Amino acid sequence: MRFSVVETGYDQRQVDYCLDELGIRLSRLAARAEDAAGAAPEWDEIRQEAAGLSGLLQRLDLGDAAVTRHAGDAVRREAAELLAQARVELDEAREEARQVRERAYAEAVQSRRDFEAALDARRRREARVDEILDQVTADQVPADTPTAAAGVPGSRVGVGGPDTAAEPPPGRR
Repeated sequence: MRFSVVETGYDQRQVDYCLDELGIRLSRLAARAEDAAGAAPEWDEIRQEAAGLSGLLQRLDLGDAAVTRHAGDAVRREAAELLAQARVELDEAREEARQVRERAYAEAVQSRRDFEAALDARRRREARVDEILDQVTADQVPADTPTAAAGVPGSRVGVGGPDTAAEPPPGRR
């Protein structure tokens, strides 16, 4: 970028605008680098942005090559620091994701084992109940046999009431 020459050097507004623009772009670059921990496609955008900023600084014609070179070096250093920090954060995020994934897998395996153990215990209880029920014999009680229910006033159980013809429940002998 070229600046207009005025009586006392370069147009201060143009220089300030250029520096403000660089500051905004560097802030965006830093924010993107922080947010990019885990988003590989954004790395290319960050590199392109850093290259663009470097190119912009190289195009600045401030009349003093040393100042331009120094500013370019500072920007490159800052961009390299941001990139290194983003890589560290990316590595940390990957490690944390790996640990979370391993914990979730271990918990899923344990949950499955617990479920299978509970299911096995239920099946064993069911088999035991079936064994017990197979050993029980149910003899039909004659209708005229006195029972505890027959002694309740107003009860018709066991005295020829509606329950006398009732059959035993299914599955019983």
